[in-house]
Amino acid sequence: MQLNSMEDFQRDISYRLLKQPDGTALLTATMKDRFHDVLLEVRVEVATMKIVSARADFRRSPTPDCGNVSGRMSGLNGFVIGRGLQRKVTEVLGGGAGCGNLRNLLLGLLPLALNLGAAAGITDETEMLDAIHEKLVGTCAGYLAPPKKREGA
Repeated sequence: MQLNSMEDFQRDISYRLLKQPDGTALLTATMKDRFHDVLLEVRVEVATMKIVSARADFRRSPTPDCGNVSGRMSGLNGFVIGRGLQRKVTEVLGGGAGCGNLRNLLLGLLPLALNLGAAAGITDETEMLDAIHEKLVGTCAGYLAPPKKREGA
C-alpha cells in the first residue's frame, strides 16, 4: 500500500532555553517536518519575565504566505509571562491572519521561562526541582500541592 505524505508524517519540535550574561534568557523553538522548518526566538528579561523581543523565521513552509505572520510576533513584546499567557498568544497569533503552529510552539516554550525564574541561583538539581515545584503549585496536575518533604532533608 502506497501512503501519501500525510499518511506517513513526522513532526519534530525542539525547545531550548539559554540564560544570557545580560540578565535575559533566549528561548528558542524549532519545528521541522516535511513542509515546515520554523525557528522561533523569544528574549525574556529573567528578573521580570517580560518579553523583550519575539521573532519567527519560516525557513520552509507550505505556502509563501505563512511567513506573513512573522510581523505579528512583536505583539508579544512587553507581555509578562504568567497569568493570561494563553489569551495573549491567541490574541496575537489567532484568527485567519495568525498561525496555529506558532501558537502551539509558544505555549510549549514560554512556560520554560517560569522554570528558569523559579530555579534562579540554585545549583543542586533536587533543590532546584523542589523550588520549581513550590513556585508552580496550582499551575498543573504535577504541581497540585506543595512538594513532599524528603527523608533526611
